[in-house]
Amino acid sequence: MKNKKLLNIRKKLDKLDDKFLALIKKRTLLVNQVLLTKQYKNQIIDRKRIKKILSNIKIKSKRKKIDIKITNEIWKSMINAYIKYEFRNFKK
Repeated sequence: MKNKKLLNIRKKLDKLDDKFLALIKKRTLLVNQVLLTKQYKNQIIDRKRIKKILSNIKIKSKRKKIDIKITNEIWKSMINAYIKYEFRNFKK
């Protein structure tokens, strides 16, 4: 028999994952709007914007006492996934 406490924590994690999925859906809709404003593929990667995002996440993570290595890795992965998404969906 599995540890009941562990199972309860995992249920909470699963519920949180559902919330993350809803947020990813919203973020994707916004990225689609941004993509429609771009005329050329070379506009997809904005290094200054990426640097600013990662800097802001680092500051906010420190303020909220979240491990900055975790948030940095998550945001880098998310940014890279959305860059690939934009390249796949660029229509012009």
